Formats: sequence, C-alpha cells, structure tokens
Amino acid sequence: MGFLQLLVVAVLASEHRVAGAAEVFGNSSEGLIEFSVGKFRYFELNRPFPEEAILHDISSNVTFLIFQIHSQYQNTTVSFSPTLLSNSSETGTASGLVFILRPEQSTCTWYLGTSGIQPVQNMAILLSYSERDPVPGGCNLEFDLDIDPNIYLEYNFFETTIKFAPANLGYARGVDPPPCDAGTDQDSRWRLQYDVYQYFLPENDLTEEMLLKHLQRMVSVPQVKASALKVVTLTANDKTSVSFSSLPGQGVIYNVIVWDPFLNTSAAYVPAHTYACSFEAGEGSCASLGRVSSKVFFTLFALLGFFICFFGHRFWKTELFFIGFIIMGFFFYILITRLTPIKYDVNLILTAVAGSVGGMFLVAVWWRFGILSICMLCVGLVLGFLISSVTFFTPLGNLKIFHDDGVFWVTFSCIAILIPVVFMGCLRILNILTCGVIGSYSVVLAIDSYWSTSLSYITLNVLKRALNKDFHRAFTNVPFQTNDFIILAVWGMLAVSGITLQIQRERGRPFFPPHPYKLWKQERERRVTNILDPSYHIPPLRERLYGRLTQIKGLFQKEQPAGERTPLLL
Repeated sequence: MGFLQLLVVAVLASEHRVAGAAEVFGNSSEGLIEFSVGKFRYFELNRPFPEEAILHDISSNVTFLIFQIHSQYQNTTVSFSPTLLSNSSETGTASGLVFILRPEQSTCTWYLGTSGIQPVQNMAILLSYSERDPVPGGCNLEFDLDIDPNIYLEYNFFETTIKFAPANLGYARGVDPPPCDAGTDQDSRWRLQYDVYQYFLPENDLTEEMLLKHLQRMVSVPQVKASALKVVTLTANDKTSVSFSSLPGQGVIYNVIVWDPFLNTSAAYVPAHTYACSFEAGEGSCASLGRVSSKVFFTLFALLGFFICFFGHRFWKTELFFIGFIIMGFFFYILITRLTPIKYDVNLILTAVAGSVGGMFLVAVWWRFGILSICMLCVGLVLGFLISSVTFFTPLGNLKIFHDDGVFWVTFSCIAILIPVVFMGCLRILNILTCGVIGSYSVVLAIDSYWSTSLSYITLNVLKRALNKDFHRAFTNVPFQTNDFIILAVWGMLAVSGITLQIQRERGRPFFPPHPYKLWKQERERRVTNILDPSYHIPPLRERLYGRLTQIKGLFQKEQPAGERTPLLL
C-alpha cells in the first residue's frame, strides 16, 4: 500500500507540473478572484464596482509581475486600488499593469471591473520576470501610468497604428530603477531593442472564442517568437510607433518584445488586437462590411471581365471599353475621393459613370483614328499596373527604401511601363495576356465583395497609397490562408484557360481587326458609285427617320370607318 500511495502522489505531482499554463474557468460571483502565475483564467465580469483579485506565494526570485486582461470589444478596467485613478488604472479591451515587488513581498492584490451593462467575458494571465529582464514601459513619459506595459492602438480605413512606452533595464527588489535619460551608453536603457510582431486570426471568423484562444499564443516571449511574424526591429533611437495597413473584418494581434542584447533577456508587452471595424456600430460594422453598392458594382464588373477573359481579343471593341473603363474609373475615383467629401455609394456611382465614358471614348478613338499603338499602350499599361501591384504585394513592398513615396512611385511606374515595352513586338500576345489576367482578376474582386480574401489588397494597397498621404509608412502584410489559396487557384485557372482558348482560336486569323472608319468610308463610297447595289437605292437617313416617325404616329391614330358617312334622314 505504501508503494501505491507514493505512485499516486507522483502522478498528481506530474499533472500539477503539466498544468502550469492550463486554462482555469470561473466567474466573479464569489467577489474574490485568485490567480496563479502563468495560468490563463477565463471569467465573466458583470458588476459595475471593482472586484478584488489576488496572487499568493510569489517566488523570491521574481522582481516584477505583469497582469493582463483581454476581452473582444467591451472595455474592462484593472486598477491598483478600489478607487479608479488615471495614474493607477487602465481601461480597454487589452489592459495590463506592472507590479514592482517589494523585498519579502509574497502576495499581490489588485482590482477588476467593467462599466458596461452587458456581462463581459474575459481572459487574464499573470507573468513573472526576474531582475535581469527589461521592464516594459518602465520609461513611460507619454501615457498616464508610471510604468505602462500596454500597446495603444488606433485605426482608420487606411492604416492601423500602435504606440508603446519605452522600456527600462531590470533591477532587483528594493533598488531604485535605473535613470531613463542619464546617458546613452551601453549601461543605460538605450541599448534595448524592440521587436514588433504581427499575428493574424483565421479569416472570416469574428467569434470571441477564436480571439481568446489565439491570444494565448501572443502573451509570453517564447510563444510570440514561435507563432507570430516579426515585422520590424526598433532601436531606442526610433519612435515607439509602427503603422500597418488596416484590414477591416480581419482579426490581427500585435505585440512587442523588448530585448536586452547585453544580458540576452527579453520581456513581452501586453498584446493588443483589432478588427479595424466596430462591433457596436450599425452601418459599416464588422458583421456587415460588404456594402450592397460594392456587390452590385463588382458583380457587373466581373461579368464583363469574365467575358473579356475568354473572348476579349475576338470582341476587340468590347475589350477597349473594358480597358478604358478601368483607366478612367481608377483615376476618377482617386480624384473625387481626395477633392470631395461625398459618400462612398455616390462616389461609386459617379466612378461607374466616368468609367463608362472613358470606355466609350477609347472605343471612339479606335473607331475614328484606328491607331493601334495608342490602344495597345493602354492595354499594356493596365497589365503592367497589375504586375507592378503584385510585385509590391510581396515582402519587397515592405522594404524601408519603398516607404519613401518618390522611390515607390518611380519604381512602380517603371515596372508598369516596362510591360508594354517588352511586348511591343508581339502585340497580339500582349492583348491576349491582358484579357486573361485582368479579366480573371475582376472575378477575384467580385468574390472579395462577398467573401473576404487577401488577394484584393494587391490593388487596394496601391489605391490606399494614392488616396492617403500617410500610408507610405504602413507595413502592408496580409494573411494568406486556405481560402486565399483556393481563390488564387481559381484566378490562375481562369487566366490560363482564357489565354489558352484565345491563342488556339486566333491561329490563322488577322492579328487585329481593320480600321473601322476606313471600312465605313469605303462602304459608303461603294454604295454611291455602284447603282446595281441594292443599298444604292436606300433613301437618305433623314427621309428614313421621317418615314419611321410617320409609321409610329399612325399607330396612335383612330382608324376611320369605311363607306357612307352621311347621317340617315328621319
């Protein structure tokens, strides 16, 4: 029996060690919430007044603690005291506090609360650090807390910006913290470096459970390094602010790891998350991002693009309308958005009208003048625009040199112009390639209006840069997940099928149709000189129109009775 008891104790001890980062579920109905270091705690806050939280048995080699609490979109408050003061509390969807421990301190208390009417589901965790680890936010001069480990996040349609306070070097219990600005040598906080990480949630998933589950991968240093994408490394001389391209409806988590290269120690800030949209707003909320006007516009655009993908070269004038629509619509949308504050739906209607005018203008230019080089220059520039956008959609677009607008636009324009120059000797191939690639991409844009995909940001990032003067500083990373691979395969399949079909069908045919205006003049002269041609005896256009109007009038006149019209005499 003694051996059996020892075996049971050993099994229980091993289970306790494995559960070091286990999830603990509970609620705050007891009025006191107990925490353990390194364990995630799920609970619900539904009271307007603070609830006390406590941690027992703090190890003596722990110098400071970081407590953090997360919710999806409802604010919660964490405070050092029951009385909420601006310099001793933090409110938000991702809030944290740093507890600098005193000598011999083994217990820590703080307070949690929410001002919302609805109950708030939260996830919280305590992380411990030693005296060798840097203190996140230890040299805060911008925000309210004395030591602020939080990441502050702001977003608009174009960009999402995160800000954080500089860190300080670690120090032992009972010792004054190192001065923040006493010097810039290697013995000061200026040796610290900051690694900024980005983590994407699964696409098209706005559930609270998914967010809280993935937040567990972004709280501690090893998990962040293993799970997230490192975007940039900042030194102490850089501004503690980084911008990213906003992705409405896409959950993104950001965190910062401060690293001490002298001691090779690190500490994590409190991660922040965003969907770049509001869960509470009515119009334009996260649940209803796809506007009806966008769906109608891009669906019609995709139908025309699908036709161009397979039949564009044969129906040359229709393709020219499609190309002119794209060119005029793109530049008109940029112009009207930058110069006027009109609403998006009205802007989209005006863009469709302007694009139609541009398409008809390009068709008219071809019909009257028949200059193939001008038309093919427009066709090649549209294909070059997409290829250039794809180039900067890759990690190449995040290089520091391209954060300069001048360098970016010059390089972008050179790539776009290079395409028609390279294919100048084989214009039919250029035209068929443009039909297949551009026509199939219009289908991708239509899919995005119903089911979000990262492939739409190939061109949307360029449009954002043209519309917003601050977008040049933003990193344009996007998630590339299962649905993106599926849509990429659809895009490739459509493009290859359209190009192959048109190349096979156009073999042995003239490269391009003849000049329409010349054909019309030749036909008119032939009709005038050839009296044997039945069309020679066709009346002039004015007489034909007058005769047609007379026939139409006759349809609305009352038919007169035939025979005697004299009334009978009584």
